[in-house]
Amino acid sequence: MTTQPLPVAETPDPVGAFPRLSDEQLAALMPHGEVRAVDRGDVLYREGERSNAFLVVLSGAVALVSGYGADEQVVGVHGRGRFLGGLGLLTGEAMFLTAVVTAPGQVLSIPIQTLRELVDQDPALGDLVLRAFLLRRSLLIKLGAGLRIIGSRFSPDTRRLREFAARNRLPHTWIDLEEDRGAEDLLRHLGVQPEETPVVVWGARHVLRNPSTAELATLIGLPVPAAADSPADLVVVGAGPAGLAAAVYGASEGLTTMALDAVATGGQAGTSSKIENYLGFPAGVSGGELAERALVQAEKFGAQFGVPGSAVGLGTRDGHFVVRLEDGGSVPARSVVICTGVHYRRLPVPRLDEFEGKSVFYAATEVEAQMCTGHSVAVVGGGNSAGQAALFLARKVGRVSLLVRDEDLGKSMSRYLINRIGQNPAIEVLTSTEVSELVGDDAELRGLVLHDRRTSEQRRLDARALFVFIGADPHVDWLAGQVALDDHGFILTGASAAANGAVPAAREPAPLETSLPGVFAAGDVRSGSIKRVASAVGEGAMAVRLVHDHLAGVRELEHPAVSQR
Repeated sequence: MTTQPLPVAETPDPVGAFPRLSDEQLAALMPHGEVRAVDRGDVLYREGERSNAFLVVLSGAVALVSGYGADEQVVGVHGRGRFLGGLGLLTGEAMFLTAVVTAPGQVLSIPIQTLRELVDQDPALGDLVLRAFLLRRSLLIKLGAGLRIIGSRFSPDTRRLREFAARNRLPHTWIDLEEDRGAEDLLRHLGVQPEETPVVVWGARHVLRNPSTAELATLIGLPVPAAADSPADLVVVGAGPAGLAAAVYGASEGLTTMALDAVATGGQAGTSSKIENYLGFPAGVSGGELAERALVQAEKFGAQFGVPGSAVGLGTRDGHFVVRLEDGGSVPARSVVICTGVHYRRLPVPRLDEFEGKSVFYAATEVEAQMCTGHSVAVVGGGNSAGQAALFLARKVGRVSLLVRDEDLGKSMSRYLINRIGQNPAIEVLTSTEVSELVGDDAELRGLVLHDRRTSEQRRLDARALFVFIGADPHVDWLAGQVALDDHGFILTGASAAANGAVPAAREPAPLETSLPGVFAAGDVRSGSIKRVASAVGEGAMAVRLVHDHLAGVRELEHPAVSQR
């Protein structure tokens, strides 16, 4: 029940998240749906539940409400010509708002599958709907709508849940038990004991006590890996740019395709606030938006996703590959493309373990920025990731110190980033500088001791958070020696894999093929790859072409008589 009448007057739409369909567009949609009469107080869909229809308001008014029936927040009121719903309609996630009729009228209800067919036939409508859904997701994230995660900043589980929510761009609010006095009262009201924190609260119906990542994913409706009776043509391990490209091209070219990722689609690129040198986006695109667009595109062609789907092993069974998962399950495959990417290296300084996840971070997203708003922070690194992080944080925090080990920032950073950093008064660049010590107490960082590599002098720098981008190591531990690696642990492919001597003499591996025939590698995890989003996307697409060749060869061996007809 609502505590007070919801508004009727339509809300302006300054950002374009709720565009109005034209009369021509409405007329074109009418034959494909059902017109329903609605009355004041009718709930069209609820927060935390899936919706199976695309709703267009024909008359009357509908309010979108966060926390309906509890701590209500009206996000907007919408009238004739505006359509409802969000990205979850296309991805299968639950809705993050409740739609409540505030003035009687009519709505047009179109089945989701029909909507998919319509947007395929009408690219202009498809672009309008997808852009609106992406803007709505960003709006909800900024408003802090959706989930409430209640936990201590010092809790690793709190950090785990917040990172999962941020990486998957799930609208949420974090309530810090260390600072919010009302949080304890809320937990008592919910009957939650201290040892049961962190807690995830969604609306008035869902309360999860220290949930696993998989439990949170299930609540939201994210696609967790499902058991398969028959092997997929292609299993992609890792859903960064290379993995997403492989999923899109694999599914669009008729391969049954499953993509897995331990945390979220987008990989390291998904944490970037803006990618400005990616072809086709002259104004730049956030890593999150790029990942969401690719996810919708891949699912449109029939690709399946498993998130979280953490691979812990690769083997064979009954003549097929098997990707073993952390939860004990497995996914069979006729071919595998490894796109597990890299993880950032840790600083070799004492006490690092005390501050990781609380004051020391390896990604710069809204989650980390919220934890240090108004404070001075430091970024370590001289590459593009460090430069993008510094620029993003400069808009969110008090001051940013960029600490670079080399004397010249231009050694490993793109010129456009160097120019932006040089023009930003909130960023201080310190070259020939290393961090030698972390200063703080009670797991809270207070400052850094810096070492000047030119003069050997040391000085103190006040900083409440440290962001580390000092190179990366490949995610290959789960392979346990199944494929050949180079001296730095990256996966060898093509002629390099053949030279390693680990490939059967029957044939030389294809350019992106590993030392295990039928298993390919693409993106940052591959030895010799160019660490750029565009090149990763290209390799993911190329890997699918090579997968087709491999599967054709397997079919020829299995059915020689058929192939000779």
